[in-house]
Formats: sequence, structure tokens, C-alpha cells
Amino acid sequence: MQEAINFIEARIKKYGKYLIPILQDIQQFYNYLPEEMLRILAEKMHIPFIDVYGVVTFYNSFNLAPKGEHTITVCTGTACYIRGGPKIVEAVARELNIEAGQTTDDMKFSLETVNCLGCCAIGPTVVIDGEYYGEMTAQKTLKLLRTIKEEKKEYEQVALYEST
Repeated sequence: MQEAINFIEARIKKYGKYLIPILQDIQQFYNYLPEEMLRILAEKMHIPFIDVYGVVTFYNSFNLAPKGEHTITVCTGTACYIRGGPKIVEAVARELNIEAGQTTDDMKFSLETVNCLGCCAIGPTVVIDGEYYGEMTAQKTLKLLRTIKEEKKEYEQVALYEST
């Protein structure tokens, strides 16, 4: 608890009364916004918890639930939709055994959809861990996803080998 208080106090010292950068730092550290941290933040900033919660729920970039290590975002806006965005969502959901808006049980992957990424000319667009991929298909997306899974396995094998 004291560690959480220290974390919040350091962010308040850094950003002053600016709530959003503090929330961004909390989310970056925890990979989501834990309720306990929001309550401490509200108390330390002398603002009602409901106001902090209101800001968090207003902006789509904030998460109240833990997200996976890798985030896959598929655009389902009009241009991407017409060019196959929903097929990409279905394929990734089937591959990961989750639905859009969910995270795998092992916390490795989260699948999200958005209404527009502003990349209509190169749609369908998929963003994986902040990297944009245009003119995607379900097959291209699954190949990329499987590459990420294999890289993770290779890293885990190396780490296991080095620790023995």
C-alpha cells in the first residue's frame, strides 16, 4: 500500500494537478488502472473518486481490466469493414480462443476492435503492440500472430536454458 502511495505522490509531484498524465503513468506501469490506485489518486489530489472514474471511462485509451502482454487491435471502421476487418477479428478470436474485448487466460494477448484508426487507404488495418500493418487479411494477421507466439517461445526457451 505504501508503495502505491509513493508511486502516486511521485506522479503528482511530476505532473501537478494534471490528471491524465498521471493516469497514463499508472496504466503504463500496471498495464491497466487498478481501482485501488484510482482511489489513492483521488484522495491525494483531493477530488471525488467519481470524477477520476469519469475521466477513466470517458477515454477509450484507459483500461479498468488487465490487458495482455500483446494487444491486437483490428479496425472495423467502414473502409476496413468492407475490405474484411470482421473476418480478421473472427480469425484472431478463433486462434486465441477469446472474443473481441477479452484477454487470453495466460495474459499474453488482448483482442480489441476500434471504429477507425485513420488509415482507411491501407485498410484493413491491424495494430499489434502499437505497430501498424496495412492491407491485412485474416491469413496475414494469423501468420503475424503465430510469429509473435513463436518468438515468445524461443525467448522462454533461451531464458530457461540460461537459468540452468
